[in-house]
Amino acid sequence: MKKLIVRIVLGLVVLLVIAFGVMFFFLGSLVKKGVETVGPQLTKVEIRLGGANLSPLSGSGTLSDLFVGNPEGYKTPAAIRMGDIKVGVQLSSLMSDTVVVNEVDIRAPEITFEGSLSGNNLSKIMANLDAVTGGDKPAPKEEKKGDRKFQVKDLVIRDGKINLSVTALGGKAMTVPLPEIHLTNIGAGGGVTAAELTQQVMKEMLAGVTKAASGALGDLGKGVKDLGKEGTQQLEKATKGVTDLFKKKKK
Repeated sequence: MKKLIVRIVLGLVVLLVIAFGVMFFFLGSLVKKGVETVGPQLTKVEIRLGGANLSPLSGSGTLSDLFVGNPEGYKTPAAIRMGDIKVGVQLSSLMSDTVVVNEVDIRAPEITFEGSLSGNNLSKIMANLDAVTGGDKPAPKEEKKGDRKFQVKDLVIRDGKINLSVTALGGKAMTVPLPEIHLTNIGAGGGVTAAELTQQVMKEMLAGVTKAASGALGDLGKGVKDLGKEGTQQLEKATKGVTDLFKKKKK
């Protein structure tokens, strides 16, 4: 009888382990579906995720091939492309109202800044997010009720590059490095919704992009001698426009 009980217990343990593994297998599919369903609702642009894999033992995993499209009217293929994104989730939080993400490590993203003095693709996506979240104003409590919350302890974006396509320069393209972005304790003290989390990350990313773009255009202006008077004025306007955008996003 004792051996039978032991065998039953061991059998149940094995079944639980298998069930746990299957749950995480499907969790990856749910993450992919969630990103591709909720993301476009927030940003109003196409979003695709190649795949999501999470370990049932550690909660760590990767998201791969994230594609963020451009708003209507822009010609470049994508606004943001990311290869592998390393993530670490606190397993005990998955069944709670607030999912705790220990780390998000984004390496070598490729960001495209396309636009003119009257606006650009990234600021348009940011405006779409602001429309959902209410900008810098907290959303009414009734809108937040029932939403899944997130807390991200550590998020870093590094080794990225920015493709600049500025209309004031005749559509000429140039590539500059993206400054490293490091955020900690996002949503500490209650969590944030998916829209609010995306908004915070996009705001910092846009600030980094505009700062890098401002510096690059300024350096370009110092080195260019054959633009002529009209071309030089256009370059100065472009630099000022990007700098003003950076100051606006830092407020």
